[in-house]
Amino acid sequence: MKKDNKIYVAGHNGMVGAAICRVLAAHGYSQIIGKSSKELDLRNQAAVINFFKTEKPSVVIDAAARVGGILANSNYPYQFLMDNLLIQNNLINGAFENQADKFIFLGSSCIYPKLAPQPLKEEYLLTSELEPTNEWYAIAKITGVKACEAIRKQYQKDFVSLMPTNLYGSFDNFDLQTSHVLPAMIRKFYDATINNHATVTLWGSGTPMREFLHVDDMAKAVLFALENTLPEYLYNVGTGVDLTIKELAELIQKVTGHKGEIIWDSSKPDGTRRKLMDNSKLQQLGWKYQIELEQGIQQTYDWFLKNIHQYKTVKM
Repeated sequence: MKKDNKIYVAGHNGMVGAAICRVLAAHGYSQIIGKSSKELDLRNQAAVINFFKTEKPSVVIDAAARVGGILANSNYPYQFLMDNLLIQNNLINGAFENQADKFIFLGSSCIYPKLAPQPLKEEYLLTSELEPTNEWYAIAKITGVKACEAIRKQYQKDFVSLMPTNLYGSFDNFDLQTSHVLPAMIRKFYDATINNHATVTLWGSGTPMREFLHVDDMAKAVLFALENTLPEYLYNVGTGVDLTIKELAELIQKVTGHKGEIIWDSSKPDGTRRKLMDNSKLQQLGWKYQIELEQGIQQTYDWFLKNIHQYKTVKM
């Protein structure tokens, strides 16, 4: 991969896309393209086709998606399915039709079945039913994985899919209505701390187990896929280490300095009991995560505090 190759990062303003752009720039890549949603609506096929014909990027990294936690997935199932299908299908076909040399598709661990054995291996894909709380997003992402596999199989193109575990880090979404569990907890504990260490109520029982990867480590996995020809179509990206949601809450409580009580609302859903990724395939090729969870949470909280002006404080 040449340093002056034109690389289009779809979703460059998001948490993952921004991290990828930072890592690419730090490693000397000079032709990085990014378009905001106002400049280019990725759901608009004609607009995407015109973009590819004009820019002709040799590499496309798809970090664009409509994302959110259990609440957002439950409230907007059609948008989570259709928006993601439109975005990725336009990008995949646009890259293929305009002869891009490489396409890196980013998905999520939620593509794997709800009751798949742990840790999750790539070959478990489509072996049984999905977790109902995020099946709309998962179905869209599975379609993207299979589209890339089909192009790879039929046309021998270097289209590869990376499936990260739960990501967090700088530029995360801290909106309590649409955020994932880790940034949502940071926001809740912060709000409680500045409100005289008020009680924090969290969803579920706290017993499900989750794995978390810092977004900078994910960006380095993308860089690894960019600079190497990977022999298979699908790779998990994670740490191989998980913890309970209760342990996560206590870790975030420690980092934020919250001294109040934690209450678990068991009337709310837990989601999948466990989602641990087997990342041995990618690790055997040479990639490994570097940022441990407590260090990563501290970095994320520091970023949140510096950007707190973007968020309205919740009065309790």
